[in-house]
Amino acid sequence: MLFHDTTIDGVHVVELETIEDERGFFARAFCVDEFAAKGVAFEVVQANLSRNLRAGTVRGLHYQSELAPEAKLFRCIRGETFNVAVDVRPRSRTYGKWFGVRLSADNRLALLLPPLCAAGYQALTDDAEVLYLASAAHTPEAERGLRHDDPALAIDWPLPVSLVSAKDTAWPPFDPGPDRAMSE
Repeated sequence: MLFHDTTIDGVHVVELETIEDERGFFARAFCVDEFAAKGVAFEVVQANLSRNLRAGTVRGLHYQSELAPEAKLFRCIRGETFNVAVDVRPRSRTYGKWFGVRLSADNRLALLLPPLCAAGYQALTDDAEVLYLASAAHTPEAERGLRHDDPALAIDWPLPVSLVSAKDTAWPPFDPGPDRAMSE
């Protein structure tokens, strides 16, 4: 696996290294030792799968608080999505910044987020499916979120947003704090 740094500290785009022959290809999609060699401690505790019926659908932006922090590894296994990470770690130099990348069944890229980075994505195709690994179990009392359309974040979604859950539209506004400068 190849780990590519992004504009957010600790967030990486993970590229598969394929071994190809006449049958197709083989690639390691996750390896705790390779992650550890890159300084990423990631123990898989939960795997989640979501299907998005319509292009334009947005899920997230979700994270868990310090009560049950979780790292996540996202991979689009059908169709295409635009995945976003937002740094909500108060002492991070990239606090309040967001990064987005297109993940697809064709490009086979993954997005790795450390704990206390909010994750969300938009389906760019109908019937897009996302498989993601989490380093902690879902803990309702630790669940937090940001609005996909928060003006303080100014996320540039590729498509008009067509569907968002009521829960995801009810998150409070992001407050960068008086000592924080926002980035776009």
